[in-house]
Amino acid sequence: MDSAEYEGKIASRFAAFDQDGSGYIDREDFSGAAAALLAEFGTTARSDKGQALYSGAEAFWQGMAGIADVDGDQRVSRQEFVTGAVKRLRDNPRRFAEIARPFLHALIAIVDEDGAGVTPKAAERALRVLGVAPESAAAPAARLDGDGDGRIHEEEILAGFAAYYVTPEP
Repeated sequence: MDSAEYEGKIASRFAAFDQDGSGYIDREDFSGAAAALLAEFGTTARSDKGQALYSGAEAFWQGMAGIADVDGDQRVSRQEFVTGAVKRLRDNPRRFAEIARPFLHALIAIVDEDGAGVTPKAAERALRVLGVAPESAAAPAARLDGDGDGRIHEEEILAGFAAYYVTPEP
């Protein structure tokens, strides 16, 4: 994949983070995603799991801002995202997954209903809440189960998150 193609793909990822469609990624996009996930999975914001998800969303936002908010205005423009992602993540997508780890860890605690790992169906629900079109959510959710055991574990989710940034698909 050449640089222009990669930059175009990363730009398409911007929309997934811009939850409110404001044209910028900011703290509210992350807290809004957390609120929507809590509502979908019937978890209260004041519970330990709810607080962990909000804390994880804040950590994720801080990591994103640290990578991409070049002008320090506490929001990430599409261009800042493209530039930041290409510059810092192309050769090390796992780094971005590590920035997301606190959020993903807390999300797993909410979505994993029996402690045995996230089911592909639950992952599909979470992906839909995060903006993946309903007709498109099942396939990536199923692919997250890398070992085929019917459960998706944290390392599989982190690997899938990292792969999302290096695959050629839009």
